[in-house]
Amino acid sequence: MNQDHLIERSLQGDLDAFNKLVIEYQGLGHSVANRLLNDGDAAADAVQDSFIKAFRSLENFRGGSFKSWLMRIITNICYDYLRSRQRKRTDSLDEMPVEEEYVRELTDCSESPHDFAERRELQALIGAAITALPENQRTAIVLYDVEGYAYEEIAEITSVALGTVKSRISRARGRVRAYLSKHAELLPTAYGPAME
Repeated sequence: MNQDHLIERSLQGDLDAFNKLVIEYQGLGHSVANRLLNDGDAAADAVQDSFIKAFRSLENFRGGSFKSWLMRIITNICYDYLRSRQRKRTDSLDEMPVEEEYVRELTDCSESPHDFAERRELQALIGAAITALPENQRTAIVLYDVEGYAYEEIAEITSVALGTVKSRISRARGRVRAYLSKHAELLPTAYGPAME
């Protein structure tokens, strides 16, 4: 059954059809939410809340890309979670959880334990740099550099102009570079000279 048919049936209140859409997009939704929130449990909650909101708001879907419409809902829910988190706690940005599944995907069995440790340190430092970004820049860089969305898709997801998307990505990259330069002593030795 194609996506348009599932959407049409969902609009008629068919929960089974909507559940098929959920199954299709839950992995992507969780990946985006987890990158934005840096918290697997919060990401799972945000995605669940997003799908509930999407089901209740289906009559507002006006055609076009269902994926972009859904990702907009997910990023907005993540923004709400981030704002709520900022009011509730002040944890260190340097404490970045590392998902075992993500680590397995990036593990190169031919690398030495030293190289593996340095790569993990670099991942953690880049993750901390991304976490320190303002919400709109973090969203743009995660959607573009991590998730691989095109500029046009990001503009649709975030409801901003194409030029704004490009600007946010450029600023985010500049801030990540500045963060890495500022914390050059934490960079693995293999990457230190490149930052100077």
